[in-house]
Amino acid sequence: MNTFNNSGTSRLHRTVVDASGAAGIVKSCCRAGALVLALLMLQLVPGQLVVALAATPATATAAAALDAAGIRNRLLQARPGLPILDVTPSELQGFWEVTLPGGQVLFVSADGNNFVVGELFQVTANSFVNLTEETRSAARVKQLAAIDPTQMVIFKPATGEPKAVITVFTDIDCGFCRKMHQEVPELNRRGVEVRYLAYPRAGVPSPSYDKFVSVWCADNRQLALTLAKGGTDLPPRSCENGVAEQYALGGEMGVTGTPTLVFADGRMRAGYVPVDQLAEELGVN
Repeated sequence: MNTFNNSGTSRLHRTVVDASGAAGIVKSCCRAGALVLALLMLQLVPGQLVVALAATPATATAAAALDAAGIRNRLLQARPGLPILDVTPSELQGFWEVTLPGGQVLFVSADGNNFVVGELFQVTANSFVNLTEETRSAARVKQLAAIDPTQMVIFKPATGEPKAVITVFTDIDCGFCRKMHQEVPELNRRGVEVRYLAYPRAGVPSPSYDKFVSVWCADNRQLALTLAKGGTDLPPRSCENGVAEQYALGGEMGVTGTPTLVFADGRMRAGYVPVDQLAEELGVN
């Protein structure tokens, strides 16, 4: 559950509240730094909360509600090539949620004529719950479950079943990725299974990508990854591999840097976390 309490500091430019009952719903719009993708693709202006897709007198009259396919077509008509990943009913009555790469969400009116960019919060008795982030987390769980474990580089505890599992988008050359990898044996000792996915920060193609391909194509991926993260120049190798697909998956999930950790419940955390703190968050000794 993604929440913040009354003492939390909001970085939202503006919120719109629908208090239709004892528990209202808050739509938070235009978080600073959160709209880069939308700004590039949709040419929004920061702080421009609601975008009309058709500025004609017809929009002033009641329009027929559209189904999911109709919403998709309406947006693509206005912006051909918009990379829509999913269209689902929203918890906010009268709106659809349209998911774009990177976890960006558009809240589109039922008639498809307007949308709001941002996060949807629910007001509970003592906190605000980020429903949009909960939806993202659930989607991440499904995306990771669809990956064959043989397509990952996995470091398991030496004995017994793992007490916790984390998936880490990693880069060969990233300093904090290397620091985290040095602590993987201790995580394993505490019962944590670490599953690596490739995210060469320099993109595809790049020298970092080539290094990960050499790891992927090695006879022993675990050893090759450890050597590469230790600064060893591996002999170049080439084979059919999933490095580019995993890099693209990271982009879809909202990864922007490394290391990025994804927990079993789909929560995502960017950056290095010291082993003791990470073990505490995972509930292991």
